[in-house]
Amino acid sequence: MLKWAKRLLVGRPLRSERLGATLLPKKLALPVFCSDPLSSNAYATEEILRALSLGGLALLFLTPWIAASVAVLLAVVVASYRQTCHAYPTGGGAYAVSRANLGRNAALVAASALLVDYVLTVAVSVAAGVDAITSAFLTLKPAAVPVCLLFVAVLTLMNLRGIRESGTVFAVPTYGFIAVVFLMIAWGLWRAVSGHAPQAESASFGIAPVHGATGVAVLLLALRAFSQGCTALTGVEAVSNGVPNFKAPKSRNAASTITIMGGITIGMFAGITALALIAHVRVADDPTQLVGAPAGYEQRTAIAQIAAAVFGYGTAGFLLVQGFTAAVLILAANTAFNGFPILASILGRDGYLPKQFARRGDRLVFSNGIVILAALAGLLIWVFDASTSRLIQLYIIGVFVSFTLSQTGMVRHWTTALRVTRDPAIRRRLHRSRAINGMGAVLTGVVLVVVLITKFTHGAYLVVIAMPAIFGLMKAIEQHYRRVGAELTPEPGGMVLPSRIHAVVLVSRLHKPTLRALAYARATRPDTLTALTVAGSAEEVRGLQAEWAERGIPVSLTELAAPYRDITGPVLEYVADLRLRHPRDLVVIYLPEYVVGHWWEHLLHNQSALRLKARLLFQRGVMVTSVPWQLSSSRAGERTPPRPPEPAAVGGRITDT
Repeated sequence: MLKWAKRLLVGRPLRSERLGATLLPKKLALPVFCSDPLSSNAYATEEILRALSLGGLALLFLTPWIAASVAVLLAVVVASYRQTCHAYPTGGGAYAVSRANLGRNAALVAASALLVDYVLTVAVSVAAGVDAITSAFLTLKPAAVPVCLLFVAVLTLMNLRGIRESGTVFAVPTYGFIAVVFLMIAWGLWRAVSGHAPQAESASFGIAPVHGATGVAVLLLALRAFSQGCTALTGVEAVSNGVPNFKAPKSRNAASTITIMGGITIGMFAGITALALIAHVRVADDPTQLVGAPAGYEQRTAIAQIAAAVFGYGTAGFLLVQGFTAAVLILAANTAFNGFPILASILGRDGYLPKQFARRGDRLVFSNGIVILAALAGLLIWVFDASTSRLIQLYIIGVFVSFTLSQTGMVRHWTTALRVTRDPAIRRRLHRSRAINGMGAVLTGVVLVVVLITKFTHGAYLVVIAMPAIFGLMKAIEQHYRRVGAELTPEPGGMVLPSRIHAVVLVSRLHKPTLRALAYARATRPDTLTALTVAGSAEEVRGLQAEWAERGIPVSLTELAAPYRDITGPVLEYVADLRLRHPRDLVVIYLPEYVVGHWWEHLLHNQSALRLKARLLFQRGVMVTSVPWQLSSSRAGERTPPRPPEPAAVGGRITDT
C-alpha cells in the first residue's frame, strides 16, 4: 500500500544511466534556479519603503538612491558569480570556492551560511506568496499558516518527482510573472507619461515617524532600508551551486543563465520602484503609523497597490499580477529545493553531513536533503506565524556571508592562476576577473557589516547563533567519520582468527524456527554448541525438557532462572560469563525470528528478540546471527523459489548431512 502511494505521488524509479536525461536547458534552468531572485522583486521595493517609513514621509526621497545602490550591487554580484560558474564547473558555489582557496573552516562557514539561507528562502518565499494571496482575498489571512504548510508539502512532492519534471511545471508561473510585471511597468509608465499617472490607494495617507529624521537617525534608517532592499540578491548563488545540472556546455550555459536573470531582475526592480514612487505607495512598518487610513484598514503589499493603481482593483490585470506573484513567490522556494540538496550532497560526500545526503533517491534527486529542508522550513513558518516581515529580518545575513567568502576565494583563485601564467592575453583576462571578484568581495563585505548592524536586534541574532551551531555540528560529524575510518582501517597483519567458537541458540519453545536455528548452528561446526532457554516457570521448563528428550535432539539444553521475569538480563549475564571464561574465543548467538508480511504483525512478534539483539550488539567478541522463518503472510502474492530442503532428519532426530 505504501509502495503504491509512493509511486503515485513521486513516480516510478529512474535508472542511474538516465541521469543525463534530467539535465536542464537554459529555458528550464531559469525558472528552476532563478525563481528566487526574480520573485524577490515582489517585496524588495516594499522592504525599502517599509524601513524608510520609520522616519515618516520625509525620508521617501531616498528610495531611488537606495534602489540604485541595490541594483549596482546586484550587477556586481552577478558578474562575480559568472566567474565562479566558469572556474568551478563541478558546482558547490561558495563552499567549493572557499574549500579550494580559503581552507576547510572558511568553507564550512560558507556552507553553514548557505544552509541557513536556503531554509529561510523556503519560509520567506512561501510566506510572501501567501501574503500576496491574502492581499487579494483578505478573508484568508487567519489561515495563513496551514496554507503555507500545504504549499511547502506540494513543493516537496514536486521536487521529489525530479528536477526536470519540476522545472517544466515551474516554468509557466515564472515566465508568466515576468510577462505580467513588465506589462504592468510598461502600462504604468505610459499612463504617467501621458498625464494620467496611477495613484495608489494609500497615496493620500500620511506616515507618522517613529524615529527622528535628523542626523545619525537618517543614516541608520537609510542603511536599514538598503539592507532590506538587498533581499533582491537572494538566490543569485544557486546557479553556481547547480552547474552540474545544466546541459553541456555546462559552465557557459550557467553563466548565460545568471546573466539573463541579472538583467531581468534589475529591470523589474527598477520599474517596480519607479511605479511605487509615481503612484505614491505608502507602506508602514506598523499600520497604525498610517495617518488618515480608515478604521480597520488592512495594509496590502506594495506590488498589489501598484497593480491596483495601474489596472484597477478586481480587473483581469490586477488578478493576473496577484496570481502570478503568489505563484512565483511560492515557487521561488524551488531555488532552495535545488540548492540545499546539492550542497548537502557535497557536504555528505566530504564527510561533514551524514552520508545519506550524498545518495540519490528513486527519481535521481537527493531526496533526503529535500525532505529535511521542507521539515525545517515548515517549522520556521509555524514558529513565526507565517509573518513575512518577521521572517525577513533573519534573511540575507547568510547570503552575504557566502557572497563575501566566495568572492574572496575567487580573488585568491585568480591570484594563484596569475603566478603560473605567462601568456599576456590570458594574464589580462585573469586581471579583469580578479578585479571583478575583488570589487564584489569589498562590496558584499561592507553590506554584510551593514546588515549585521541594522538587523541584529530585529531577529538576525538567531541566524548569528544558528550558523556557528551548524558549523560545530559539521565539524563534529567530520571528526566522527575520521575517527571511525581510522578505527576500521585494517592492520598490516590482517584479522586474527578466534581460538574457538562457542555457538549459543536461544530457545523459547520447540518449534520449526528453533529446529532450523539448531540445524544451521550445527552446520557451522562450532567448538561448543549450547541451546539456551530462560525459565518462565517450572512447568514450562519441564514441558520443554520432555519435548527435547522425546525428539532426541543431540544438543544440550541449558535453563537460566528468571526470578524477575526478565529474559534479556539472564542471557546477557550468561554471555558475559562465557566471555570472561574464554576471552580469546568468539561467541555466536543464533536468534530464531519470524518474517511477517503486515506492519501490524511486527507488533505481535519478535519484540523480545529485537530487544535482546540491540543489547548483544554492544558486547565485544559476540556475533548475533538472525535465523529467519518466513510466515505465510510474508509470501502472499509473491512468486518465490521453492524452499530449500531442511537438514536431513532420521526418526525425528537432527543429523549431519
